[in-house]
Amino acid sequence: MLQRLISLLDWIYKKKCYFCKSSKEAVKMCSKCYEQMDFLPKKINRIVEGKKVYCAGVYTKNLQKLIRGLKYHNQRDLAYYLAKFMAEYFSKITDKKDFEVIPVPIFPKREKRRKYNHMNLAGEEFCKITGNTLNTNLIKRIKDTKPQYKLKRNERMKNLENAFEVDKTNYKGQTLLLIDDICTTGSTFEAMIKELKRNGIDDIICFAATTPFEE
Repeated sequence: MLQRLISLLDWIYKKKCYFCKSSKEAVKMCSKCYEQMDFLPKKINRIVEGKKVYCAGVYTKNLQKLIRGLKYHNQRDLAYYLAKFMAEYFSKITDKKDFEVIPVPIFPKREKRRKYNHMNLAGEEFCKITGNTLNTNLIKRIKDTKPQYKLKRNERMKNLENAFEVDKTNYKGQTLLLIDDICTTGSTFEAMIKELKRNGIDDIICFAATTPFEE
């Protein structure tokens, strides 16, 4: 009954595309705007702490707006489209379905203020699409770090020093797939990998939706 009511309301108050404002498809991101996002080549983007980092797309136009809308403007429905984009790229790399998907955590106070962690939302959708397992309890952010985009490489690493804490009791023994929205220098992945390694966890792959720099 509730789903019928939601469908009726969606029909009455047609959703507009967040990108082009068209209500033709009554979705948050129409197929035309989705298809305008460009994938990066199917290859390792960089190596961080000996671990492979893949990046799905080019950080321009619609992908940039998608991430900013999801992250800063409470456009939670966009999590599905980010996850779909990432899943399409990842399916070209592997068809394995036994990863523990670990979204990059944010500091609890920041998450409370924002009311959600956008990468947790994307992680949930990614796991629905790919059949992998979401794990948001293995690693926590215990330091309220400064925004990374304002910092240089050495400042980023200092900012992230002792920022994460691992609870190994929540490790299920599968390959970890660390996911984030943007990989700029790889410093966030690096800090997480170091903390995981300190806890004896070494089977790790990193995956970001996009990077400003193709390497």
